[in-house]
Amino acid sequence: MSDSPVPLLRAEGLVKTHHGEGAPAHAVRGVDLRVRGGEFVAITGPSGAGKSTLLHLLGGLQRPDSGSLWLDGERTDAYSESRWAVERRKRIGIVFQFFNLVSNLSVADNVELPALLAGLSPRQARAEREGLLAELGLAGKDRSMPGELSGGEQQRVALARALVNRPPLLLADEPAGSLDSKGTREVMRLLSRFHQRGQTIVLVTHDARLASAADRVISFFDGRIADDAELDGTPSRGTGISGVLELKD
Repeated sequence: MSDSPVPLLRAEGLVKTHHGEGAPAHAVRGVDLRVRGGEFVAITGPSGAGKSTLLHLLGGLQRPDSGSLWLDGERTDAYSESRWAVERRKRIGIVFQFFNLVSNLSVADNVELPALLAGLSPRQARAEREGLLAELGLAGKDRSMPGELSGGEQQRVALARALVNRPPLLLADEPAGSLDSKGTREVMRLLSRFHQRGQTIVLVTHDARLASAADRVISFFDGRIADDAELDGTPSRGTGISGVLELKD
């Protein structure tokens, strides 16, 4: 874990309200958060708590109504949509619950596409893809189409795609939410392996098994951080919380 005084990810006062039919939904209510390089943070909480919205704000997939976000000390408030797209190719890998693979592209093309868009040569992209697929137990699946794979295999392809550019930060939104218990164990094992190599991970999950792989767990409730602690029970050194429930010993 990095000892740098500058956190890899820092959020201050993030607010997001969804407007639709009926009353506005206050998904994120003034959240402050710091994530150090090399940290594995799990964000847990009930359905509808705002966990996924928070993760989408951290990855630039949604814009906050107010508040600020920093990536490796650089403020992102003025980032355009195209700039955010570049950041997600180079500095932020994202894994979703429903894989989001391109159905008419092969496994190889799904994984290589972000690398090519980020400027890697075809040879470099192929080498990165081959190494990741082999490590993820998908050697020989290069020419397969997503629809020919099991859910667990598709999620491993999605993980390879998210990591092909070696981003400093991996965001995972309920990555085992569509998988059976075997697939969940596999995702947990793989996330733990990459974390042990220094990968920074922020994971949203309602699954206590997945959360147990993290070294810091944030409990999220009603759009706010209700608790933020290392798994040994001590308050996290990465916490930067204001306007939320006090931590209890």
